[in-house]
Amino acid sequence: MRALNLGCGRRIHADWENVDFAASAPGVRAYDLRKGIPYPDASFDVVYHSHLLEHFSKQSAPGFLLECHRVLKPGGILRVAVPDLEGIARAYLEALSKASEAQPGWEANYDWMVLELYDQAVREESGGACSDFYRQQPIPNWDFVYQRVGAEAKAALAAFQPKTAPAVDDSRRIPSKWQFVVRNFGSVLRNRLAKAVLSSRDYQALQVGLFRRQGEIHLWMYDSYSLARLLKDAGFANPQRCSATQSRILDWAAFCLDMEPDGSTYKPDSLFMETVKP
Repeated sequence: MRALNLGCGRRIHADWENVDFAASAPGVRAYDLRKGIPYPDASFDVVYHSHLLEHFSKQSAPGFLLECHRVLKPGGILRVAVPDLEGIARAYLEALSKASEAQPGWEANYDWMVLELYDQAVREESGGACSDFYRQQPIPNWDFVYQRVGAEAKAALAAFQPKTAPAVDDSRRIPSKWQFVVRNFGSVLRNRLAKAVLSSRDYQALQVGLFRRQGEIHLWMYDSYSLARLLKDAGFANPQRCSATQSRILDWAAFCLDMEPDGSTYKPDSLFMETVKP
C-alpha cells in the first residue's frame, strides 16, 4: 500500500509519504499545497488529511479535492478529518441552554464553545482569544475542554501556561533579537519599509492580512452533509462517516494518525469521512 499524508504537521508515519507546508519533522516534504499535490496521477492507494481542508477557502477547497482524486489510483481511498460543524453547533446550543438556566459549571463551558465555534475563523493574531482561555490558572472546566479537543488541549496548555525560564549566560551569545534579524534579514527589511511608507492604519491592516494568509485561520467549516456533497462533486463515490478507529484502510489503527497509542481519539471534535475513487 502506498499512502500519502497531507498537511501532516508532526503527525506522521515512516511508511507514508508525509507532506506539509513546512517540514516540521524529519521525513516531511515541504510543499505549498495551495499549488497542488506534487505527485503524478494515480500514485497512491490512500490519501489522508486531518484538519487541513478547513484552512482552504470555500472557493479553493474543490480544486484541492480534485488534486486528491487525481493522485489516487482507481479504487483508492480518501480519508478526511475536519472539525465537526454539526457537533460543535449542538454542543454550543447545549451549553447555551444550560448556562442560561444557571446550571453550575456551564458558564465556562459556554465560553469555551463560543471560542471553539468562532475564534479560529476571526482571530487577527496567533492563538486568538483561545490563548487567553488557556492562560487561566486554573482553567475552570479543564475536563470539559479536554473531552472536546483531546491531545490538542494538552499541547495548547503547554504552550500558553507561564513557564519558568532557565538562567542563561547572555555574555556568551548574540542577543536573541539580533539573531532573529540576521536569520530573517529580508523579512525584517520589508517590514521596516512597509512601516515607513504606510499609515499606521494601513500597516496594521497589512499585518492582519498577512497573518490571515499564513494558514492558522479556518476559512470554512463542514458537517457530514456538506462534506459528502463536496466529495461527490470532486468525483468520489460513496462517502461515509466513520469513527476515528473505523476505516477501510488496511491496518489503520497501527498508524496512530487519528488515534493516540493508548487508543484514545487524537481530535475528538472531528468529523471523519472516507470515500473512494471509482
